[in-house]
Amino acid sequence: MTLREPQGEREGLQPAIEEAARVIADSQHVVALVGAGLSAESGVPTFRGPEGLWTKHGEPDLRDYERFVEDPKRWWEQRLERTSRFAEFAQALDEAVPNAGHFALRDLEEMGRLQHIITQNIDNLHQIAGSQAITEIHGNRIKLRCVLCNQRWAYEDVSLDELPPKCPDCASGVVKSDTVMFGEPIPRDALDECINQSRMCDCMLLIGTSAVVYPAAQFPEDVKISGGTLIEVNPNETPLTRISDVVLRAPAGEALSLVVERLRSLPLR
Repeated sequence: MTLREPQGEREGLQPAIEEAARVIADSQHVVALVGAGLSAESGVPTFRGPEGLWTKHGEPDLRDYERFVEDPKRWWEQRLERTSRFAEFAQALDEAVPNAGHFALRDLEEMGRLQHIITQNIDNLHQIAGSQAITEIHGNRIKLRCVLCNQRWAYEDVSLDELPPKCPDCASGVVKSDTVMFGEPIPRDALDECINQSRMCDCMLLIGTSAVVYPAAQFPEDVKISGGTLIEVNPNETPLTRISDVVLRAPAGEALSLVVERLRSLPLR
């Protein structure tokens, strides 16, 4: 049975909260697929939509990764010198702190109810909130990554005195920002982990995402095809609504906090 609640108010939301908590409690491997909607609750601007950065400032450079491959030294020089037209986004990321949704996911993990987070966000807020089992399919803004061996480090752990920086581990690969550029393949280790988690998953939480861009869009489809349950947490209808089994029509901070509250009253199975 699909439960769809049109109102985000607690009373109207409660039947869906009850069903979501029951499904999570009955599941063996719960995975959260997280999108920009969760970070938006922390004040991080989205890219698409009426107030999205791409809407206001235009589409990003779709050849960004191609330019990096062609001349990584020049790419690094431009990165270190230029003032980004997305300064608003960078400032929002610097100022953002985890919201109730991030902490609810941490609580679900600590309770043994959530086994993994696949996040499309690059803001590091899951880690700040205390979650442990995380795969960042689009990378992390505070890290650097070797394009050859996929080893990752904090910015301060890699010298930028010589550009482009070479990998301190394999000594062969070039180091770039960990965030995935347009035209850049998803790092193989991250993609493999997402595929593995989706295969094990019998309940996927779809949080603040429309999942219309592949490969992330494939994960809910795979879970559904394998007989798993999809729980959408989003104040707005999305393309995922039509295939979701339970829909919590509310912001993640509100809905997930209520799910945690309900699960605390249930015995751990």
